[in-house]
Formats: sequence, C-alpha cells, structure tokens
Amino acid sequence: MPRGALTGSRVRERRTLLGMKQAELARVAGISSAYLNLIEHNRRRVGPEILARLAEALGVEPAALAEGTESALFEALREAAAAAPAVADPPELDRIEEFAGRFPGWAGLLAASQRRMGHLERTVEALTERMAHDPHLSASLHEVLSAVTSVRSTAAILAETEEIDPKWRALFHRNLGSDSLRLSQAAAALVAYLDVAKEAETGPFSPLEEVEAWFAGQDYHIAALERAASAAPEGLIQGAADLVTLPARRLAVERLERYRADAAAMPLRAFRAAVARFGQDPGPLAAAFGTGLAAVFRRLASLPPEEGARPVGLVVCDAAGAFTFRKPAPGFALPRHGAACPLWPLYEALARPGVPIRAVMEMAGRVPQRFEVFAIGELSHPQGFDGPTIAMASMLVMPAATQRAEGERYVGAACRICPRAACPARREPSILAEGV
Repeated sequence: MPRGALTGSRVRERRTLLGMKQAELARVAGISSAYLNLIEHNRRRVGPEILARLAEALGVEPAALAEGTESALFEALREAAAAAPAVADPPELDRIEEFAGRFPGWAGLLAASQRRMGHLERTVEALTERMAHDPHLSASLHEVLSAVTSVRSTAAILAETEEIDPKWRALFHRNLGSDSLRLSQAAAALVAYLDVAKEAETGPFSPLEEVEAWFAGQDYHIAALERAASAAPEGLIQGAADLVTLPARRLAVERLERYRADAAAMPLRAFRAAVARFGQDPGPLAAAFGTGLAAVFRRLASLPPEEGARPVGLVVCDAAGAFTFRKPAPGFALPRHGAACPLWPLYEALARPGVPIRAVMEMAGRVPQRFEVFAIGELSHPQGFDGPTIAMASMLVMPAATQRAEGERYVGAACRICPRAACPARREPSILAEGV
C-alpha cells in the first residue's frame, strides 16, 4: 500500500490528538465536513493544496500527514524547539534526525510531551473562554461552590464546638444533610451538562453561529447565486439542518441577498480573470469593478479554493466590536466569544472609516504565524439624515507571502489567551505563561 493511502487516517489521528471537532477542522481548512469525513476514512485522495491546508490547520508539515510517524516525530521535535524559551545553547535543529536515530526512546518521549503540552494548553484556553462566557456553566459552578461552602461551614461548627444544644445540633445535622444533597445534585447536573457539550459536534449557541456553520458547510461558495437568474435565497435554505431557529434563517437570507448582489457586481468568471491578472490585492480589484473594498473582501472570501492561491479568511465587526461574520483563515485564531485582540487592524479601521489599511502581523502562539491583512471601515445611514450612523469594519486575512520586515504587528487572538507580556494594549492578565 502506498504511503499516501493512509493520509486520511493520519489526519483523523492528529485531529483527535488535538481535541478538534471534525467540523472545526473542515471550517479552518476551507473544505466541507462531508468531504473531510471521506478523507479521514481514506475514501478520497488528498491533493497537494488541500493536504497543505489540513497540515497547517493541524500544526504539522504536510509530509507528517503524507509520510507518517517518522516525519510526525521530527515535526514534534521541531515544535518543541520552537516553543522552548531562549537559552544560551539553543537546540540544534539541523541534527534532529541524528538525535531521533541515536536516541529513539528519548526522542519519542520528548515528542509525546510536546504534544501533550500543546493539547493541555488548548484545553485550558477553550475551558477558560467557555467559563467566561457560558452563563449555564457559570451558574452551575456557582451552585457547586455555594453548596461546598455551606457544607464546610456547618461541618466546622459541629467539629469545633464542644457543647451544642441538642436542638441546634439536630438543626445543623439537617442542614448538613440538605446541603450535601444539594451539592450532589449540583455536581451531577454540572457533569451531565459538560458531557452533553463534549459530545456535541458543532455546538452553535446563537443564530450567528448557526449561519456561520451553514456557510462553512457550503465552503462559503454558493454556486446557485453565481448565475444571472439565480435562485431565491429562501429556497436555498429550505431543510438546512444547521439553520434551526427562525432568527438564524432570517439572518442567512440577509447574508445570501448580499452575496447575490456581490456576485452580480463582480461576476465569477470576470472576477477570477481579474484575480489571475492582479493577484489577491483588493485595491486593483476594487478599481477594476468600481466597487468598495469591503465587497471585494467578501468576493475573495467566497471564491472556491484554487491551486496556487492563498487561503482567505474574513472577519466583519460592527461599531461595538462584535463579530457579524467570520470565515477563519488557516492558523488564524478567532475567539468564539468576547472581543479579539485590540491591535487587530479591524478595530483601527473602525476609527478611520474610508481609510484602507494594510499590515503584516504575527499571531502569538507556540509556533507564531504571520499574516497579511487588509482592513476597511465603512459608514452608512440606512434611515437617512435623521437616522443613526452605522459603522462596520471588514478585515481580509491571508498567510503572509513576504519576508519578515520592520513594522510588523505582534498580536494575539484575545488578551485572556495571549502570551505576549509587554503588550501595551493588554486589558486583562493572560492565563498563559508570559514568556514571549
């Protein structure tokens, strides 16, 4: 059997090791969940482009998925070296193969420890974000802690007071029994809730997340809306399993109407030809079609993956900084809840509407990654002169294709999980070791 025949199995093993959902990996890699499922069961061959996107999303070299364990071992050792603090004698990266060959046991142990640390860090990040923003989890934890405190207080009184009136002792015993039962029920409810949440494959909690899950399932490209006589958006979402609630369906129709308008202004064939001529630079594309930059951002994010093109992510926010649309780029972390890094050009664009911003930034992480981003802020007045001014900002995200240079921005996903200690924009302490 050729080595590439088990690539799907290696993808599944790596994803499971990282604790990623299948839908999450598919979304980050820019493919559908159904197609990823076929890949993981070795029922579809993986082309070089998709293999590269999967490898980037999983944090490994493509060879580690295509060739197997030996390459995966080398990659884990390289990750351990990249994540190590600065020392006088840095690891000899050019001697990794020699080290693994002479001391395979130690190499395997070090690689396993590196993978374990990475998994634990991701688990802590996910749980911290969830504890901060999941009201049901917060209430359940509060109930458990309240019951524990009550049991401890009553037990302390009984243990430390030598003479207690029999009536009071009986009352304390009843309280102790009642609080113990309350603690048991609260703990059981909390465990049951966590078990159910762990088993959920996608777990959308809001209409926006339902819409994002549906668009991700379409690979963000709606072929039915690319034609002049396109179908009605309402018909496209009939029977959609991801769109459960009525608000989600209404929001999906709004997004699809905007998609149809963008497709009419920038027809697919003509837009692809322009991309082939100008590249993925939004400025010349906007000039060629006479449209705004935000519309070009959306159009670039809607194109099917093509050989040689950089994968595209898109983030849109309103004046409050809340995300209204998210398409992840491989390796670019997007917080599910709460605000993102205040140093993102996305938020700068809100303060400078109409001014195009281009930047190269490095995202903090165990293995930092660099991205080229374009941002633009826009103002609108949907209710006329007497109505409010509505501000929106959009940011296009692509892997950086240029060499490192001065002036790059050093950012994170969100303050709570960003390890950069000296960040001037930090608004709260990080839960991670601040050694970067």
